[in-house]
Amino acid sequence: MGAITIFWFLFFTSLVGVLTWWITRRDDHASSSGYFLGGRSLTFPLIAGSLLLTNLSTEQMVGLNGAAFTDGLCVMVWEVVAVVALVFMAWFFLPRFLKSGVATVPQYLEIRFDHQTQVITNIIFLVAYVGILLPIILYTGARGMLDILDVTSLLGSLPERLNMDPETFALVLIVWMVGIIGSIYALFGGLRTVAVSDTLNGIGLLVGGLLITYYALNALSGGEGVAAGADLLWKEQEDRFNSVGSNQSSVPFGSIFAGIFLLNLFYWTTNQQIIQRTFGASSLAEGQKGVLLTGAFKLLGPLYLVIPGMIAYSMFAGDDIKADKAYGLLVNRVLPGPLTGFFAAAMIGAILSSFNSALNSACTLFSLGLYKSAKPNASEQSVVRSGKWFGWIVAVVAMTIAPLLAQTTSIFGYLQKMNGMYFIPIFAVVIVGMLTRRVPPIAAKIGLVTGFVVIAVGYFVSPFDAIVASVHDFHFLGMVFAWLVILMLVIGEVRPRETEFIQEDAKAVDMTPWRLATPAGIALIVIVIAIYVSFADFSVLTPKT
Repeated sequence: MGAITIFWFLFFTSLVGVLTWWITRRDDHASSSGYFLGGRSLTFPLIAGSLLLTNLSTEQMVGLNGAAFTDGLCVMVWEVVAVVALVFMAWFFLPRFLKSGVATVPQYLEIRFDHQTQVITNIIFLVAYVGILLPIILYTGARGMLDILDVTSLLGSLPERLNMDPETFALVLIVWMVGIIGSIYALFGGLRTVAVSDTLNGIGLLVGGLLITYYALNALSGGEGVAAGADLLWKEQEDRFNSVGSNQSSVPFGSIFAGIFLLNLFYWTTNQQIIQRTFGASSLAEGQKGVLLTGAFKLLGPLYLVIPGMIAYSMFAGDDIKADKAYGLLVNRVLPGPLTGFFAAAMIGAILSSFNSALNSACTLFSLGLYKSAKPNASEQSVVRSGKWFGWIVAVVAMTIAPLLAQTTSIFGYLQKMNGMYFIPIFAVVIVGMLTRRVPPIAAKIGLVTGFVVIAVGYFVSPFDAIVASVHDFHFLGMVFAWLVILMLVIGEVRPRETEFIQEDAKAVDMTPWRLATPAGIALIVIVIAIYVSFADFSVLTPKT
């Protein structure tokens, strides 16, 4: 790795840090509202930028391109369906959350059901963030950086002198470096600092991601240009340019209408890590504009989250490489030195973004959901301080777990599978709570615990894991969701609330909706359908004789 690459990497990384400090230096970091919600002052560019980059971390760049390396264009379903979920967020979910004036999803469930429901949801979120999400963010980030910057070569003989495998040593080093820097961002800056750094890094990542596709197509054509590269890619992989996943792929077509759609709905409408920045919107209109702008940007997602993985397949398919290494190797192969440093800085920003966003959300859930419940008379300063201490503990645990994921076959598939354990039960309870008025708290508690246990047993306990494997993970999640909704509705009929739930306006923000929210959302859905249909070949669903 050349000195010029290192220079640009350090320059761009430092530039984002300095700009973020300058923009947020006078922010309120002492009160819980200022620290956890950015003082409810976020406008739509910050909301969209933060939403986009929190999602566009290395588990997406490395993981989804790795999935495309294996399965082709059909994995774009994760990006395409996300746009529909974002429209539903703007139209249905966001108005209800903002009207309640909450800072967390569990707080909304406390208003709708009771305090115990809030505590159970908080615990499920925290266990999932600490044991699943944060370690995956750190591992995928380190995995990508290893290949992009060729860190093992940079370390020289140091790992051997310490009697360690060079790749393992480099992986652990990057995990702890990113974890510590991300913790400083999240724990000393609060939500607005996270949102500002996300937006700055988002610009770099979008530009860098598109540059990867540009240079990779040019390299594929042997320097004859992007158009020639695209034409060659199409000719070599025409059968893989299919938006319809076969039953043998990681995303069978039928699973779109079951687990995949539900996972996307939860992720973009109920996942605390993602939607916390929408809770900090200065008004409903600003929140809706930010969410729908994110949806528009997601339409570009396949260009840098799927196509590079397919290009890597053309370049490396015969090299017997692991799918999750394909993207990093591609970047290292096609980018010029200065741009490699720039893109590495953007990747570090992406890792930091997702890590500090998830860590900030974990602190919010703990401080406002558990600590403040246990100590209702605690001062604002002690609530914020409790979140910071908890955050450091969580960060250390996540940094310890992350290197252990190196044995995973497909990190993106593993992420979606593990997410289902908490996505599905929480989303089922939220949707039932929003759509009904008489379903009682006991139904929500039974739904949360039953859903989490059933999915965990289905994944990890024999012989149930074999049964789940026979119906595909995403179909299984769809069935569990349906069972949970029916179970809660039945309980609501047998033991309904004594009075109907009526949501009150907390007057936290201006609730006037954006006048273009409906037409903009419809336009996004139409574009999604058009993209999907344009690349659909349903013949892959016909059994071969």
